[in-house]
Amino acid sequence: MANVRAEIVNPASLVAEAAYAYDQGNYTEAAQKYESLVEVFNGAPDLYYGLGNAYFKQQEFARAILNYERCLRRDPSNDDARANLELAQLNCVDKIETIQPIIFVTWSNALRDVFSADAWGRLSIFSFVLFLAGFACYFFIRKVAIRKTGFYGGIVMIVICAICMFYANAQAEIQTAHDHAIVMAPTVTLRSTPAESGTQLLVIHAGLKVRVRQELSGWSEVELSDGNVGWMPTEQLEVI
Repeated sequence: MANVRAEIVNPASLVAEAAYAYDQGNYTEAAQKYESLVEVFNGAPDLYYGLGNAYFKQQEFARAILNYERCLRRDPSNDDARANLELAQLNCVDKIETIQPIIFVTWSNALRDVFSADAWGRLSIFSFVLFLAGFACYFFIRKVAIRKTGFYGGIVMIVICAICMFYANAQAEIQTAHDHAIVMAPTVTLRSTPAESGTQLLVIHAGLKVRVRQELSGWSEVELSDGNVGWMPTEQLEVI
């Protein structure tokens, strides 16, 4: 890591070089430069987005999906990454139905993904400041109309503050969970136990997103979006 960091003396220059290589159609070179950047500056969503695009152009769809997912994990409001993720998933073999939550949970998750954890946090602070301002008006202003506005406005702002804090925490949990992964091997057989002797349950393919339930001796128990569960070698997965 120290050697990689030493090589990147001018990150902005390397980003520009990666973008230029991509624009010139040198997608392998662009991917290499973006890989160097994300190894050092882990957490920058734009770098994962650029890396995903470079892999997409090389038709390495599993790696493209992995990096689009990493981008969205850090910046769920990136509509370009979401659109490109959907395009990449169209090129994958597995088309698994997802168990949909109730409509209210779907709406809530959509609202949660409008902003990142940091953005929700800033909104909660701003709402709390407005709450304090509203109650300051209620306690220190004599005019009845302003006092009523401050009182009811303060109540609305503290409710909004609580909602923003809830979504900020939800986004923070997503960013730190690391319980989802992408299948990287072309073909994987899920087994009933963490061993090659386990009963074969079903076959999945590269690019599929799974939830890692537990790990044991080089094997991971994964859950598919349709609820199916099985064991597969951990080395055939890349954690988002």
